[in-house]
Amino acid sequence: MPESDVINPDLLPLTIESLMEQFAACGLTAGQTVIVHTSMSALGWVAGGAAAIIPALLNILTPSGTLMMPTFTPDNNEPALWDDPPMPEHWWPIIRQHTPAYDLLTTPTWGVGKVAELFRSWPGVIRSANPGASFAALGPNAEYLTENDTSIEVLFGDDSPIGKLYELDAYVFLLGVDHGKNTSLHLAEYRANIPRSTVREGTAMLVDGVRQWVEYDLQDLFDDDFPALGAAYEAEYHIPRRRVGKGEAHFTKQRPLVDFGVKWLEKNRPKE
Repeated sequence: MPESDVINPDLLPLTIESLMEQFAACGLTAGQTVIVHTSMSALGWVAGGAAAIIPALLNILTPSGTLMMPTFTPDNNEPALWDDPPMPEHWWPIIRQHTPAYDLLTTPTWGVGKVAELFRSWPGVIRSANPGASFAALGPNAEYLTENDTSIEVLFGDDSPIGKLYELDAYVFLLGVDHGKNTSLHLAEYRANIPRSTVREGTAMLVDGVRQWVEYDLQDLFDDDFPALGAAYEAEYHIPRRRVGKGEAHFTKQRPLVDFGVKWLEKNRPKE
C-alpha cells in the first residue's frame, strides 16, 4: 500500500501510548501468552511504525507475558507451486539449487509484514528452526513454544508452536487482518476429520551442516474459508470486533476457537 494511502489528516497518528490504550481495550493484559498477526498499514499512520507497535504490545504484556509472531519464509519453497507471480519453468532448477538454506538467525521473513520482520531480530527473541513455517517469541514461554519445531511435513500440528499455544490456553490477536491470516485455524484443519490431499514441497535447509534442497509431502492447507469460520465463531460466542486506529481488531482465546473450528470445518468443508 502506498504511504500516501495511510495518511489521513482527519485522524491523529497512532503512538505507543495510544496503541497501548487501544490494545488494552481489546483485551490484551499483563501476563498473557498471545500470538499476533498484523498489517500495519491497515491501522493507519503509526509514529515510529513497527518500532512503536512492538513496544506497545510488550509494555502491556510486561515481562510476565509472552509475545509470538509468525516469521514465515514462503519464498524458500517449491518454485513450481508459486502463482503470485508464477515462476518460469526454466527458472525452477536454478531456484532449487541456489536458494540459501534457512537460517533462523538471518533468513528474513516474507509476506507476514514489517512488524513480524522487525520482531524476528528484536533483542531477546527466540526463533524456531522450522524452514517451512517458523515462529518467533519473546517472554517466559518463548523457549517452550519454539523448541523442537523441526517437522517440515506437519507445519501446524500439536507439537508445533501453534499446538503449544493451545496447550498454554493462549490468545490470538489479529491487528488489521481478519481470520484469513489466523494461523491457529490450521491447527483445527489438522485435527478435523475432513478430506485431505498432499502436495510435493521442497525447501533449502541444512542437513548435518550441509545445505540441501529437501523434498517432502506436505498436507495441502486451505484458508479461503477461514474468514467465514472466524465470523461464525465470533457470532456464536458474541465476541465483539474492536478497532485499533482505522483497522479492525480481533482478540480471542485460541483454544475455544480451535475447538469450534474443528466442528465447523467438519460440517462446512466440501466432502469428497
